[in-house]
Order: sequence, then structure tokens, then C-alpha cells
Amino acid sequence: MPRKSAAKAEEPSSEDVSAHSDVDMQDQQEDKMSGFKKFGYNLDTPDYTDSDTNTRGNSVAGDSAPPDGRKRRAEEMNMRKSMYGKKAEGLRASMEDDTIRRFRYLLGLTDLFRHFIDTNPNPRIKEILAEIDRQDAEESSKSKANKIRKGGAAAERRRKTEQEEDAELVREEKHGGHNETVFRESPGYIQGGTMRDYQIAGLNWLISLHENGISGILADEMGLGKTLQTISFVGYLRYIAGITGPHLVAVPKSTLDNWKREFAKWCPEINVLVLQGSKDDRAELIKDRLVPDGFDVCITSYEMILREKSHLKKFAWEYIIIDEAHRIKNEESSLAQMVRMFNSRSRLLITGTPLQNNLHELWALLNFLLPDVFGDSAAFDDWFSQQNEDSDAVVQQLHKVLRPFLLRRVKADVEKSLLPKKEINLYVGMSDMQVQWYKKILEKDIDAVNGGAGNKESKTRLLNIVMQLRKCCNHPYLFEGAEPGPPYTTDEHLVTNSAKMVMLDKLLKRMKAQGSRVLIFSQMSRVLDIMEDYSVMRDYKYCRIDGSTAHEDRIQAIDDYNKEGSNKFLFLLTTRAGGLGINLTTADIVVLFDSDWNPQADLQAMDRAHRIGQTKQVYVFRFVTEMAIEEKVLERAAQKLRLDQLVIQQGRTQQPVKNAASKDELLTMIQHGAEAVFQSKGPVGSAASGELGDDEFDAVMRRGEEMTEKLNKRYEALGLDDLQKFTSDSTYEWNGETFQPRKKEIGISWINPSKRERKEQNYGIDSYYRKALVTGGRTENKQPRIPRAPKQIVIHDYQFFPERLAELQDKETAWYRKENNLKAPLPEGSDEDLEAREADQQLAQQEIDNAEPLTEEEKAEKERLIEKGFPEWNKRDFQQFLNGSAKYGRQNYEGISEEVDGKTAEEIEAYAKVFWKKYKTLDNWQKHLGVIEEGEQRVRQSEEKKRLIAKKVGMYRMPLQQMQIKYTVSTTNKKVYTEDEDKFLVVMLHKHGVEGDFIYEKIRDEIRESPLFRFDWFFLSRTPQEIGRRCTTLISAIVRELGDGDAKNKNGKRGYEEEETEEEEEEQPKKKTKNGVKNKQLDTVKSKASPASATPSRASSVATNGSATKGSATKGSATKGKGKGKGKKK
Repeated sequence: MPRKSAAKAEEPSSEDVSAHSDVDMQDQQEDKMSGFKKFGYNLDTPDYTDSDTNTRGNSVAGDSAPPDGRKRRAEEMNMRKSMYGKKAEGLRASMEDDTIRRFRYLLGLTDLFRHFIDTNPNPRIKEILAEIDRQDAEESSKSKANKIRKGGAAAERRRKTEQEEDAELVREEKHGGHNETVFRESPGYIQGGTMRDYQIAGLNWLISLHENGISGILADEMGLGKTLQTISFVGYLRYIAGITGPHLVAVPKSTLDNWKREFAKWCPEINVLVLQGSKDDRAELIKDRLVPDGFDVCITSYEMILREKSHLKKFAWEYIIIDEAHRIKNEESSLAQMVRMFNSRSRLLITGTPLQNNLHELWALLNFLLPDVFGDSAAFDDWFSQQNEDSDAVVQQLHKVLRPFLLRRVKADVEKSLLPKKEINLYVGMSDMQVQWYKKILEKDIDAVNGGAGNKESKTRLLNIVMQLRKCCNHPYLFEGAEPGPPYTTDEHLVTNSAKMVMLDKLLKRMKAQGSRVLIFSQMSRVLDIMEDYSVMRDYKYCRIDGSTAHEDRIQAIDDYNKEGSNKFLFLLTTRAGGLGINLTTADIVVLFDSDWNPQADLQAMDRAHRIGQTKQVYVFRFVTEMAIEEKVLERAAQKLRLDQLVIQQGRTQQPVKNAASKDELLTMIQHGAEAVFQSKGPVGSAASGELGDDEFDAVMRRGEEMTEKLNKRYEALGLDDLQKFTSDSTYEWNGETFQPRKKEIGISWINPSKRERKEQNYGIDSYYRKALVTGGRTENKQPRIPRAPKQIVIHDYQFFPERLAELQDKETAWYRKENNLKAPLPEGSDEDLEAREADQQLAQQEIDNAEPLTEEEKAEKERLIEKGFPEWNKRDFQQFLNGSAKYGRQNYEGISEEVDGKTAEEIEAYAKVFWKKYKTLDNWQKHLGVIEEGEQRVRQSEEKKRLIAKKVGMYRMPLQQMQIKYTVSTTNKKVYTEDEDKFLVVMLHKHGVEGDFIYEKIRDEIRESPLFRFDWFFLSRTPQEIGRRCTTLISAIVRELGDGDAKNKNGKRGYEEEETEEEEEEQPKKKTKNGVKNKQLDTVKSKASPASATPSRASSVATNGSATKGSATKGSATKGKGKGKGKKK
């Protein structure tokens, strides 16, 4: 059979296009040969990108260098705009293709994903699903027919056409066929060392996600090398897939330098830009490297993303990678909203603490990764809440959903060379000073401690008590006035007055002797202050990091501690500031001086030492104050950690999130051990006496190991249903003692404060007469307290109380003054009007002298009058009511209610009826009325503009092609927009409206996304302000054309002025001639010469409109042009 001939040259066909695509791909494949040969990979490894999907490819080739000066800069800017547009277009094409592959892959795993995809309201998503279903149905029917037909597959065999084979080859080249890239050893492009087996497996997993168009969460336990796995994946994209970038990596500020070092160590050829520094430094980086696209990977902090969002969102990112992904678990946060606005082909989340016990936060992460699959949080929550199975089965369903997107490994499973860390809770008592301060805190709020105040005690009050008790457990010197002095000394009392310090002192002496190095974590930076004094006293060399430590100082401290031969014994850190992205494997002992409410924060702290590179056994010592609040804090953290492991939130999905402790839980924590403290006469528990021998220390260690093992076993055996019951039942049991919720038992377990002891009095004769003869001092003048004034309403004019109410309140006030012999005060003023003020005072005094109390009828009348006003309306509500009336109109109560916080439409309506009856009683009522009427006038004008634009667009079946805009002569003379551009702006105004937030930003985005203006550098480079001015001109022209007489009279002159202003601002510099400025546009109008190009120029595009205007206007224009063009070359 002869091969088909090529298509005719003068008429390109699909064969030409296909062949051209093949040539492009072949060229690109040859470009990548160096990458394959350099690292010795098999040439069969598939390529997963082409010239369309690689958004980093240069969009313009072979252009000559533009001339110097302003023109060159303008052309560079336009070229850059063009490249951004082409990259964004290529990115959208890639994402569309990825969506189809992603849906096929996910639907092939389980039909569960179809439920979530179906909730997406985007019609394009439904079209893709329908197309996939149609193709599956065709394949299914063909396979059934083949089975029935005799001869099997041979009966269906036929020869492919050239077009079919080309299409199949293109598809396989583009998608990599059915092959998969699998690394079996450390890739050759990783230069700083060799990857471990499980890290290579993680790299292969990331590659498989990329090949299936899926974004994922790399959630390995802290210390397993997530950074290296991510860098190796970026290397795969660069060297194997041919995707050099750009990639965006968002990390905590504290880890910026670490990420930069890791890239330089493992893949030094990758061009990394760290976007950080002062405003001037960032401006220079943006100008020199970011905007010219002079980088492969941009590493920046969360704060910089928010500050430099205007530059970052212009890029078509290949991958957006977010370290510590829990920062975007709240989809309402500024960071989460901003990164969702960035254009990217794929996204990767990195976290060592992947999933809190909250389904909604889990949905927020999945929504960021795959918004087309997980678009509706309510549907996600409802699906899990409506399952009739038990909770453990729901967890299994959740794991089925997570499996394609989540990779989670723990050190115990994969890192055999890393010994498992040993955690020991050391239970200590309280010193005599701690007991005294603990009592003071409880006695100060004894009613709240006993729950006897009912619902009066607020949660804030209980939280404050909890905080104060935790401070007491750490060290009493955290309270003002506790430390003896002045003078203040750094002495042994620093240790002996805190049982934890006694235990720490003994522990550090033993660790120092055996050659270990220690990390000490605390929640409170002031505890670190005490630690610093202690370290100086014991002559321990130390480093310190807390929340106030500068970025450069953090790096210096870490380097000083980790350098070979370092003499630093201690590293003092706050749990939150020192628990992220820091490698301190040179230490092998971790001390948690106090526990965090969130157990994941403590795990982060432990893993600063327990990570890859650690060669010693890591011990974690957690200090817990026995028979005090810290026991309950630890127990709650253990319960939360178990819930986190089960990956589902407490109390089922549809209930509100309850991460924070409730009032009852706080009350239980406070009461725990309180009675024993009140009954004690001195220090309690171990290490409380200020001295701890070796035998006692060993006994505390053994007991801590037993208690820790008991606590862990207690929670490991519990399933989800058990934990849910556990919250309200067995969590209140500890050491055989039951602490049930206090709601039903208030008064039964009342805690008695310690007895007040009478101080011994000295009845010596000398001291008696010494006190008796002291007579010169002032004696306290104790006057009877004046009764409290009657409670009255503060009357404001905007509350519209009846005038009678003010009279009754004045009468009530006068009687109160008469009853308590209070004189009328002198009104304030200057000396010049003293006589008049004294006269007013006398009149007021007469009213007081003649005052009578309110009768019962008057008291009842006062209450009725209060109800007739609006006492709950304040000044802010009133101002918002005025603004809402101006914005939506005086009758639109629903709209006004959106403007007024906390008020319903019914309340607005009731207030508005009274307002419009009595508004003239207000001060400055003309001003308030003017605000509303001006706003309503704007609304009417806006609606009229919308109506006229809709009318204009509706006059044409194809407005973008057929619309005729009637310009003024002044517009013709200075016009820099083409008719096509103006038509597009009018259609976009019809689509988005003429007023509102970000209207012109939306129109600008429509311009950049429209294929009509792909090469229109002028139109693509317009700012929202310039677009807004042009739209104002077009609206004025349409109002002048289609509006009635009133509209023309009202808007004509002003619109003309706006038009003049707008055109003057946008008029571009004209070339100078011998006799003045050369006006090409006017010359074209005068000569009526057609341009040489098939595309109308910006001036000639309005020539038809110039002829359509009135004769007088044309004549005037021509006359004006004749004078200006006098010296023009011919």
C-alpha cells in the first residue's frame, strides 16, 4: 500500500500541523540529550513536557536588539508582557490536559472521587467528566463486541491512517506513553551525597504524581529529608523532564537560609533566588533578577509573598511548593487566599505535622492542591458526617481519599540507622515558694476555682488562671516581687526555689559528665532569661533563640552550636520559635521544661535533634509538675496526639471545631491537685526540698519511665469512638481519682482555702505608749457614701426618643440631687459670661429645690418611652445606615442591612420608617439628607449607564465585530485606542458592570486572557487606572449617543471634560519636525489616506467615525488640523 503524499503547500492541513509538532518535539528531545548523557540515564525515559507545556520556554526567538533609550525599555516591557501572556496561555493548556489525566487516574482508583468532582459547579468540569464517560462507554462496547465476534482481536485489525498514527505518537510523546520514570539509585544530578532508599522512593512518588497531573502532600516525619526529596524532584523536572521552572518555594523566614544552602549542596546548577531583605534590597532583586526571569527557583517567606504579591502573581509557575503547610490550613487567612490566586501548573505541600484533628482544615489543604476535585467544603464535611458506619470505618474512607495525595513515613519504619528516641516524663513537686504562690493564685479567684460563680466566670478569666498556674509550676520568679531583692543576686536560690530547676541542675551535671549536649525548650522567653542567669552561674556555655531573635543571629547561633569542636553545652530555645526547620543533631539530650498545648509543637522541638545525621541515642526529658495543672495539660496533649494519628476531628465532622479547651475542661485542670496544695504546710513532691541525691534522682527517673509507659499504653489502645467517649468520661480519671465535669457537682467537691492564721500580737508597754502618743498625723475623714445615681438612658438625637423621656429623666435627676443635698453645678464657660452662667445655675438650683420624685405612673411611662426609641443604635450604626442608604437606596432594606453590622433587614426597616418621619429633628439634618440623596443620584446614574451600555451592546448580534461607536472630534484627533479595543472595553463593561470593586482589574485580566490581543503590546500594557479613564470616555460617548435629553444635559459637558483629560493623559509623545509637532493621526484624517497595513492603525481606525459626525464638527476639525500641519513634510 503506497504511503500517503504530503498535503499541498498552499493549503496547510492537519498533516502539516502534526508533522510540525513532531519536528518541534524532536528538536526539544535533542536539546535534552545533553541532560540524559550527562547523568547516564536510559534514553527510553519518557519526557513529560513539550514546547506547549514548558511555560519557561522563550516565547520570542530571533529578535534583534532594540535601540537604546526609552523605546528600548518600552519594547522590553512589552516583550515581557507578551512572554507573561504566552506562558500563562501555555500553562492553561497544560492544566487542561492535566485535568483530564487527573480525573481519569482518580476515577480509576475509586468512584468516591466522582462524588466530590460532581459538586464542582464549573460547567467545564462537567463537560470533561461527560467526555471521559463517553470514551469509557465506547471502549467498553468495543471490548464486548470483540469478545462476541469470532476471531478475537484479529477481526478488528486494520491499518492506521497517517493522521491516526501521528496523533497517537504526539499523545504518547506529550504524556510519556504508558511508561513511568523510576529511579532505583540516587540520581546523578544529586551532587552533595547519596540519597537513601526511602528518599528515592519519595522522589519516585513525587514523579508519579507529576505524571498523573496530581498535586500532593509530602508529610514524612520530621528529620527524614523532605527538603532533599523536594530538591531532587525539582532536579528531575530540570534534567529529565526539561522543565527548568519557574518554581516558587514558600518557607518560614527562619528556614530561608537553610533551603538556600540545601539547593547549593545537592543541586548547585539550579539558579536559586532568595527574595528577602529590606524594601530597597527587594526592589533591586525584583528589578535585576525576578522581573527578567533570571532564576529557576524563587525561595521566599510567607510575609514576602504578601508584600510582593503584585510581582509574584504575574508569573506562570510550574510548581508552588509550601513548606510547613499548616500555615494555609485556614482558607480565610491572607496567605491562603493569596497563594490560591497564583497561577501554577502543580502544587506541593511539605509538612511534618500534616493533619490536625479537623476535617475542615484537611479540606482546606486538599482544596489548595486540587480545587477542581475538592471545591466544596460543605460537600466534603457532609459526606463524612452522613456515613452510617462507625467512626473507625469513616477513618478508613478518609484514608482512601488521602492515599493518592499523601505520603507519610515515620523514622521507626524507614530510617534503621537512626535509633528511636526515648521519651521520659519526669514528675517533680513544688518548692515551698511555689506552693505559697500557687495558693495565692487559687485564693485570689476562689469562686472561679470552685465554679461557684456559675456562668459568671468567663473563659478568659479561667485561661488567665491557667496561665498563672503554669508560670508558678515553672518558676516563681516569673512573678513580680517574688525574687528576693534588691539587690538581686545570681545565687543558689535561683535553683532551690523551683523544683524543676533542682531537677534540671542534677540532670545537666550528669549529662555534662557523660559528654552529652543539651537543648532546653520552654514556652516562655522569660524562663530562658532565668536559664541564662543559671548558665552563667554554673559556667555553662550556651546559645539562645526566641521569637525576638533576628534572622542573621539565628543562623549565627546555629552555626556556632553545630561547628566542629564547639564549646557550647546548652541551646536555649522557645518551643515555637526554635521548633521549625533547625538542624541541631550535634545535641543528643532534649529537655522540655514545660509542655505545649499542641503536641505537634513539642514533636517539632524533639526532632531538632532526632533526625537524619544523629549518631547517638536521643533522650527527651519532659518536666511535669505532679499534682498540679501540668498533669492535665500533658494528658490533654496525649489525647489530642492520638486523635491526630486517627486523622479525624473530635465530635464528628459537622460539629464546630473544638481545638481549644472548653470552660469545663479548664476548670477541671485548675481544680486538679488544688485541694492537696491548700492542705500542704510546705514543699510537696520530689525535688521540692532543694536537694536531690543520686539515689533520689535515679528513683525519679525510674518512676518517670513507668508513668510514661503507663500513659502511652492508656491511649494507644483507644479507637476513635473510645476517644470521643473518653472526652466526657474517662479523661477525668487519674491515679484512681475521678474528676467529673463540675456542672452537676458544683458544691459537692468544694475546695476549702487554707485557714487564715491569727498573727501573734506584741502587747509590750513601750510599743503601746509609742503608738498612743503619735498624734500629729491626719485622721481619715470618713463620710457616708452617696447613693448611686438612678440609671438613665444617654439620649442621642439619632435614637429618636420622645421628648417626654428627657423631661422625666431631668425630673428624676433633680430629685436625686435634692435627696442627697447636691447643689447644681456651675455651667462651664469663660469669665465674660459668668453672670449668665450663674443665673443658669440659680434656675437649676430652683428646680432641684422644688423637685418631687417620679410617681409610679411616671416610672411606667418612662419605661414605655424608652421602648419607643432605639437605645441599641450607636453612632457607628447610624453612620453605616446613612452610608447604606446612599449606596443601595432608602428603600433597599436588605442592602442596607449588609452595611450595618449586627442589624437585620426588619430592624433596618423599623428604624428607617422613624428616620424619614423625624429626620429634621437631627442636628445637621441637611448634611445627612444630602449624603443620601447624592448616593441615590449616583445609583440612578449608574443604573442609567448600565441600561445604555446594555442597549448599545444589544443593538448588534456580534458586538465585537459590528458595533459602531460615535466619537467626538477631540477624541478622533488624539485617539490612541483602536476600535477593536474600544468595542472590547464596552462589551466587558456590559459583562462586569460600570461600578464596583476591582472592575478595571477584572477587565485588565480579560484583556490579557483574550486571544484577540495576544500581540497588541499597547493594550496588554494598560494599567487599571488607564483602562478606567478610557472606559469613562466610552461611557460618556454612549450616554451622549443614546441618552435622553436630560442625560445629555447632565452628563454631556462633564463627560466631554473627562474625555479631554483622559486623552491628554494618554496621548503619546509626538515626533518633532522643523515647524513643530507632527500629528500623524490628524494627517490621516485630513488626507483620508488608508494605511498600508491591512490592520487599521490607531488613528485611521476612527476615520469612518469622523465622516459620520456632523458636518460642522468635521469642518471645524479640518480647519484646526490645517493650522497644525502647516510645516509637515510632503
